[in-house]
Amino acid sequence: MVSPVDLRSDTVTRPDERMRSAMATAEVGDDVLDVDPTMRRLEERAADLLGVAAALWVPTGCMGNTIALMTHIQRGDSFLAVRDAHVINNELGTPAWLAGGMPQALPELTPEAVRAATLTAGPYYSMRTSLLCVENTHNAGGGTVLSPEAHARLVAVAKELGLAVHLDGARVWNAAVATGVSPAELTAGVDTVQACLSKGLGAPMGSVVGGSADFVAEARRIRKMLGGGVRQGGVVAAAGLVALERIEDLAVDHENARVLADGLAELGWRVRAPETNIVLAEAPEMTVPAALERLTELKVLAGPMAGLVRFVTHRDVGKADVDEVLNRMKGLAWAGSSSTTARS
Repeated sequence: MVSPVDLRSDTVTRPDERMRSAMATAEVGDDVLDVDPTMRRLEERAADLLGVAAALWVPTGCMGNTIALMTHIQRGDSFLAVRDAHVINNELGTPAWLAGGMPQALPELTPEAVRAATLTAGPYYSMRTSLLCVENTHNAGGGTVLSPEAHARLVAVAKELGLAVHLDGARVWNAAVATGVSPAELTAGVDTVQACLSKGLGAPMGSVVGGSADFVAEARRIRKMLGGGVRQGGVVAAAGLVALERIEDLAVDHENARVLADGLAELGWRVRAPETNIVLAEAPEMTVPAALERLTELKVLAGPMAGLVRFVTHRDVGKADVDEVLNRMKGLAWAGSSSTTARS
């Protein structure tokens, strides 16, 4: 029986035996009433890696982003994010619904675009801009990386304009590995940051949101307000601690993504050369739904993203699995396939 190869997301990873053992033996306490000791160790470790004063574990990255935006935005403010940003397209409108902010989608994330879109003048009923939200890596862009230099320029113009800066760093660990710098170098100057533990790092759940000590104190209140307070959270925090030891392993996922992209191009797909672990590709002469249907027939699981097919490599998919995916796809004729199709 042919086993499926799941490339829908790096969230499909499962905790291995070492991580499960750490969870089973974790020291725990009531994190709502007091502080869970393992949760505290995770938060301190994450804060150190991210270069912020303090951090707070949250069940999901969406909650982490929402908490940050709720602290930065007053109702009726606008905030800036690049078009197709996760906070705009993939979080069920929580920035507007819960934080009360009106998203302004930038066609590209540049200092010039930020300056042009920032609203600061006008009568009392005019919209004002209070926040710049940066995403690194950019999911809908195909896991593209914002370099430390580009990050610094965006932070500088935001501060000049009086904007707070939140970094949606769900995959900031991937960005750090891809650029060869520390995660802290990619968070320099931000007011808040969210980073995920349950994607490429393989924890079963959880993100951290970090910033100043005052921010985290308020974030703890908002987390409880949103139903995110946990009791014996050390069970999942232990998994997060193991996950943070595996950041360098992400380089393997990046290499597997490059192998997959090259193989898809040879099959005639138009492929964006991946910078990290996300491959966006267009099947030859085929719609995204049709391509996904054919892939499912081959037991290759992928998903749609930004009008393309998205494949995400992760720690539960090795080089042999990538080779198997390409071999399965060779066995099925793709309309218009040609090894000479140009890569975009």
